[in-house]
Amino acid sequence: MTTFFQTFLNGLLQSGIYALVASGLALSVGVVGIVNFAHGEFLMVGAFIAYALLAAFGLDPILSLIPTAIILFAFGALVYRSSLRHVLKAPELNQMLLTFGIGIVLTNIALQVYGSTPRTMNVAYQGASLQFVGLSIGLARGGAFVLAAAILGGLYWVLAHTRTGKAMQAVAQNRVGATLIGLEVDRLYLIAFGVSSALAGVAGVMVSVLLYASPYVGLVFTLKAFAIIVMAGLGNLRAVIPAAFALGLAEAYVQTYVPDGGGWAEAVFFALIFVSLVWRSWRIR
Repeated sequence: MTTFFQTFLNGLLQSGIYALVASGLALSVGVVGIVNFAHGEFLMVGAFIAYALLAAFGLDPILSLIPTAIILFAFGALVYRSSLRHVLKAPELNQMLLTFGIGIVLTNIALQVYGSTPRTMNVAYQGASLQFVGLSIGLARGGAFVLAAAILGGLYWVLAHTRTGKAMQAVAQNRVGATLIGLEVDRLYLIAFGVSSALAGVAGVMVSVLLYASPYVGLVFTLKAFAIIVMAGLGNLRAVIPAAFALGLAEAYVQTYVPDGGGWAEAVFFALIFVSLVWRSWRIR
């Protein structure tokens, strides 16, 4: 039973990162209406910013969260202004190809600067753990989960209780109606995409501590975030957290109880996408 509960705890803690990444992607889809296939590469940029700040200035990753979020917000706003706003009315395939191309460019820039070798972070608490009722809680992983929960709680509060957040919800529900009542839709798009990028950057800082910084780390998280928003329903922010829990727990139990589960766990998100789409098509019938 200890193994069962330890596996549950591991999956739960992992789901915090997944929820943070997927919430950013869901915000982009729900408000702006664009599936950003470069979302994982924004996470990768955040990971390398944290690594660079630690290597150059000795700045702890926890302290680099705020500057990384600011840099990624500005970068996301720039990407929106320079490219995405011009394809908002274009076919969805054009939007997907554009964001996919942005992701390829970012990956190749990272390869030119840092090479293909993963860069690891050396911080004192990285390998530390706490023991609680016979279960082991990694200090870094537990801290990342708490931070992710606090950030997501703040995001949901802003969306529910502030004027800008309510305006974003209005735009997500009816963009034409939002324009007619005087909302600055283009400005709200920019803010939403900037926040989406900032969330990816913050998640990247956490990933750099828990795993590593690598030019290729973004693709994995793009696919997992996409699986989560498909399970939740495209643009449905409220359902992102339970969907992230489902993915994190499924991966953890497959890795623990299935033979050669380490490899099978990486394919769990494909199975969840398949089940979600089949279930929705069955409900429609």
